[in-house]
Amino acid sequence: MINSGLHRGIKSLSSVTLVFRLPYYTQWGQSLLVCGSEPALGSWNVKQGLALGPSHEGDELIWCGKVAVSVGFSCEYSYYVVDDSRNVLRSEAGKNRRLTLPDGVREGAVVEIHDLWQEASETLFFRSAFKDVIFSGGRKSLAAADESSKELEKILDQQDSIIVQFMIRCPKVKDGASVHVIGSASELGKWKPHDGLKLRYAGDFIWKAECALKKYEFPLKYPFFPFFLEILMITFELFFLTDGFHDPSLELGPNRELAVDFEPSHPPNYVILADGPYRSLNDWHLLRQAVPWRGAGVAIPMFSVRSSDDLGVGEFLDLKLLVDWAVECGFHLVQLLPVNDTSVHGMWWDSYPYSSLSVFALHPLYLRVQALSENIPEDIKEEISRAKEQLDKKDVDYEATMAAKLSIAKKLFNLEKSKILNSNSFKNFLSENENWLKPYGAFCFLRDFFETSDHTQWGRFSHFSSEKLEKLVSEDALHYDVICFHYYIQYHLHVQLSEAADYARKKKVVLKGDLPIGVDRNSVDTWVYPNLFRMNTSTGAPPDYFDKNGQNWGFPTYNWEEMSKDNYAWWRARLTQMAKYFTAYRIDHILGFFRIWELPDHAVSGLVGKFRPSIALSQEELEREGIWDFNHLSQPYIRQDILQEKFGTFWTVIASNFFNEYQKLCYEFKDDCNTEKKIIAKLKSMTEMSLWLEKEDKIKKDLFDILQNIVLIRDPEDPRKFYPRFNIEDTSSFKNLDEHSKNVLKRLYYDYYFCRQENLWRQNAMKTLPVLLNSSDMLACGEDLGLIPSCVHPVMQELGLIGLRIQRMPSEPDTEFGVPSQYSYMTVCAPSCHDCSTMRAWWEEDEGRRCCYYKSVVGCNDMPPPRCTTEVAYFIIQQHMQAPSMWAIFPLQDLLALREEYTTRPAVEETINDPTNPKHYWRYRVHVTLDSLMLDKDLKTIIKDMVLGSGRSDPVNETNVSSSEKKLMEKVEEKISAVQINGNT
Repeated sequence: MINSGLHRGIKSLSSVTLVFRLPYYTQWGQSLLVCGSEPALGSWNVKQGLALGPSHEGDELIWCGKVAVSVGFSCEYSYYVVDDSRNVLRSEAGKNRRLTLPDGVREGAVVEIHDLWQEASETLFFRSAFKDVIFSGGRKSLAAADESSKELEKILDQQDSIIVQFMIRCPKVKDGASVHVIGSASELGKWKPHDGLKLRYAGDFIWKAECALKKYEFPLKYPFFPFFLEILMITFELFFLTDGFHDPSLELGPNRELAVDFEPSHPPNYVILADGPYRSLNDWHLLRQAVPWRGAGVAIPMFSVRSSDDLGVGEFLDLKLLVDWAVECGFHLVQLLPVNDTSVHGMWWDSYPYSSLSVFALHPLYLRVQALSENIPEDIKEEISRAKEQLDKKDVDYEATMAAKLSIAKKLFNLEKSKILNSNSFKNFLSENENWLKPYGAFCFLRDFFETSDHTQWGRFSHFSSEKLEKLVSEDALHYDVICFHYYIQYHLHVQLSEAADYARKKKVVLKGDLPIGVDRNSVDTWVYPNLFRMNTSTGAPPDYFDKNGQNWGFPTYNWEEMSKDNYAWWRARLTQMAKYFTAYRIDHILGFFRIWELPDHAVSGLVGKFRPSIALSQEELEREGIWDFNHLSQPYIRQDILQEKFGTFWTVIASNFFNEYQKLCYEFKDDCNTEKKIIAKLKSMTEMSLWLEKEDKIKKDLFDILQNIVLIRDPEDPRKFYPRFNIEDTSSFKNLDEHSKNVLKRLYYDYYFCRQENLWRQNAMKTLPVLLNSSDMLACGEDLGLIPSCVHPVMQELGLIGLRIQRMPSEPDTEFGVPSQYSYMTVCAPSCHDCSTMRAWWEEDEGRRCCYYKSVVGCNDMPPPRCTTEVAYFIIQQHMQAPSMWAIFPLQDLLALREEYTTRPAVEETINDPTNPKHYWRYRVHVTLDSLMLDKDLKTIIKDMVLGSGRSDPVNETNVSSSEKKLMEKVEEKISAVQINGNT
């Protein structure tokens, strides 16, 4: 029953009473409230929202609350789980709910709203990847034209009736099909499908209809008892140009129930029954034995694509051909690496796609210069032809390709700038994007003028201001044409990527982008928004599978506290921009939204860092445990025997140049080499001495090892806080401690890395990740590889984030290889990714693991073949195709291993990135053109047969079902027959 003490502003019958009703089980200390856009519901201030009260009804805990509103009331609203202080503990997933009282609802009416909590997993199929691409069909809303809405006022005049509005979300309804509801009441056909209530389409995959249920029909003896009306949703496909029913598809799961409370003083006149999603074959979370929707895709960096039209590198317009190939292979998805501009250094270092110059601008590398104009002069056409021939190399020549494209583009710009800049389409582009485009254009001009992206070297332009920007980009400026050239490039990149993205949507192929975790410290974003970044720090990752010494990416870490002040507007703008082109995205290093591995800006390696945020070891805590020699523990432990062991007979030379002996046999670094960057600088300054020429790399490594020989890292912002160095037991500093100190520090080390941070990290993720997810309709996937805190996967599950599973990098502890058949549905599975060796290269690089895999996974005790044969490739790919994962996404290199003719290139050359090398050259190009792959029917047939055989969805034939689905459909048809014969279920 409704808690009568929980109502707001109910004074008389001069208003409409809204009753919110939601079943939800809470934990001790938790309660529910509803908050919305109007003052009656708190104006989105959760502290002022409408509190709901609990009551038990059978096995359910129902939360209810009342509020008085005016006739014609409309709002958006959502439910929240809060603590006693109304701090939000959990919020619903998906878009805000919308409520508009029907025109016929009069003063004094009582409207009950029956809602179900929106779980994140239920909203996935309403993301743009599904609703706008995979399940798109051009269905238009019929709500405005539907004649049933005209009958509502007549129904409301019937005082002996309750009007029930049935509303359900159903994304996968084909054109020509409709949704019906049948049930125990006569108005619902008494279980006869042909007599059920037909729902109208109201847009956004919502179907609804109203009907009047007579009160005298209810077998109620006492007015305070609720009645239960069993209902069951059913979908019918109509014959083309006929009114007959064809192949009804019965909803799965138990019958739904509607409870209406006939309170004597205010019985409901109108019930809005928001009944959640339609339980179809594809709703995995509602029926475990049903076969869920599963798709497959291909992954390849944009720069790695090769076609007959490109100029030395893959281009946005090549995506159309890649989409065609994907469709013919049965793939629903094409995944790319980041495509933002990375032109920081003006050299091949900029090939690193995760170091953005701007998180909004697209990379000029992917421009197709042939498409810049319809009237390219013959001399420029010849220049393009020569460039194509010169740049058609095994790998990407980043510098030569950028130079050729920008040179050609500049010539075409000079010829047509007046025409382009005065066109309506360009003016609209500039107007819609000026918030980021003008700073980007100004930055590029200043970068080239000062010959550096380090904006601290730009004199009076070092500090950004709106006034300075307006002068820089003014049409009266002498350099205005230079600024406009950058606008021009971005405009055409936008046009070309938009064309490819629209083509992918029409072909029912999801275009999946990549959201880098960081930005380059010398970027437009750090220049314009320096307050959003901790510029004296660097981002990386602790030691893991990819690198035992950790990684230092060089990006400044985020100032989350500052970002929260405007509700993460910078992030929201990034996602909004990204959604113009992509319908799904990968969140790079999703762990960074829980905590980031933060390093001082003077570090080069990634080992001596700390997590931010994290609960440090306080000096008081350590002192209570008997730890007190903090200088010893937080300074490099350097003894003469260590120097002798590292440098042999050369140690005295090293000692005299890099160390001071502060007491007998004890050393410390000199001030000019007491950080990693200083060590590198000093070594370079001494390279003229023949002494260093052959040993510089080894000397640097050994000096780094000694510098990292510490137990505790002192917080530079609070000297009374400390952090245990990663893998402290490996250091000689730790090994030389007494047993008591060792035991204490081992316990505190484990507590810091694996226990005390979990709640803090969960809270941090729940502040930031929901903002990202709600900033766009894109389907979000998180890269959750590496050292995974226990809080990560529960948060990802709660937020509906899809994880990543790489078989050779299992997330389960003490496991050599993951088992694809045991992966959870909410995952992407893949045999490899851009951050590790390809399937072929991995097979050939490690004989021990290859033998282990062949025995434990393939199930064969024979010696495995030394090369990854087509049979081995087929086995591995088939494993992943058949996995329960929602998506199976394969690097193109791994798919090419299915055909012997594509394996002539050395496998090691197919690796995209080496995470252990911070200056890796990202230049891999596929050695076969997309044009050739389109002609290879055998490869396409092999792949498509695996897609269809595994029951994964095929964009050419969405109605394709696997044998297991067919068996399930047979059971459904049997149930429908029973309904029609017996009249009940």
